[in-house]
Amino acid sequence: MKDLRKILGETYATFRHPAIAPLVQIDKNEWILELFHGPTLAFKDFALQMLGRVLDYILERRNERVVIMGATSGDTGSAAIEGCRHCKFVDIFILHPHQRVSDVQRRQMTTVLEDNVWNIAIEGNFDDCQNIVKASFRDQSFLPDGRKLVAVNSINWARIMAQIVYYFYSALAIGGPQKPITYSVPTGNFGDIFAGYLAVKMGLPVEQLIIATNKNDVLHRIMSSGIYDRTNLHHTLSPSMDISISSNFERLMFDMYQRDGSKIAALMAQFEDQPITISSEAMESARSLFSSAAVDDATTCEVIANTFARTGYLLDPHSATGVGASVQCRTSAEQTIVTLATAHPAKFPDAIAEADVGVSPSVPPHMEHIFTSEERFTVLDNNKSTVNQFMVEQLAAQRT
Repeated sequence: MKDLRKILGETYATFRHPAIAPLVQIDKNEWILELFHGPTLAFKDFALQMLGRVLDYILERRNERVVIMGATSGDTGSAAIEGCRHCKFVDIFILHPHQRVSDVQRRQMTTVLEDNVWNIAIEGNFDDCQNIVKASFRDQSFLPDGRKLVAVNSINWARIMAQIVYYFYSALAIGGPQKPITYSVPTGNFGDIFAGYLAVKMGLPVEQLIIATNKNDVLHRIMSSGIYDRTNLHHTLSPSMDISISSNFERLMFDMYQRDGSKIAALMAQFEDQPITISSEAMESARSLFSSAAVDDATTCEVIANTFARTGYLLDPHSATGVGASVQCRTSAEQTIVTLATAHPAKFPDAIAEADVGVSPSVPPHMEHIFTSEERFTVLDNNKSTVNQFMVEQLAAQRT
């Protein structure tokens, strides 16, 4: 316990707000939970700053070295790299879709030049990156020296575990558990809102969990129709949510089907080739807690502009989808809604410019160097063998 407290103290000492996750009230019953005060200005710092330290702690005692392999639609990569760049027992390879992340997001990753960090730009979209990562985890025989892969995407349970905490923290700060709180969560991969679901399972009174999506509305379509299918991926103003296959939704399905693992395995095997239809009983159980909405780019810009004009508060485009979804899903004027603000607006200047609010957010001083620093990344084809071979070559060169 003493060592864990030390790790947690070091983790959150990197955050640049004394409240770590401050709550900002923007209306009578409407709050913003700011989760972007970590070193990379995104909510993923909550888990990944901790994960890097936990990994190094365990690996040092085991005298092992591992390889982290992750896919990012924008924020996971920079948070993982920042959390692991100083780890003595970790090498990290992060795949991002080439020219499909914001300039700030890319530079946060590619200006980190530590010898244990490699950035790979894949000629494809996020789903392509994620597919390569998943396939590599299934067959790790390409790795040298008996190395093992470790995940940093939200499929890693440690990430979900760390994110549960801010649901309890925020609820207690504004009247819970005496009154249930509603949370609106911008999400593509279902990880952040799944943490809220687990908070409910642990006993936190929550009235409603709102799934906020953008034009890539796979989760909203599931909640509306009960059909889980693939569609073409769209590039939007909220790129971290540009996902068409939601990895963590399978975890919720497990509970929706009364924890029948064989049934979920069969459904997901079917999903490899065709859409799946979720049973009406399973959907009824999900809809008892979850609601959803899809917020397109035009509406996202309207929400940013209207919120700024009304309150002076500047939302990033992902957080704006959360506020937009809360408007669509609110059931009463008295409902207390907390929207998770998942990123700092300075990470998405193009979206803020399109919203035409008359201000341009600047990055905090600790990040200004990324615009003048050297970048290092490698563009590779959308091919697992090509990526795996690159990883082998880099690890071999590191040993010489």
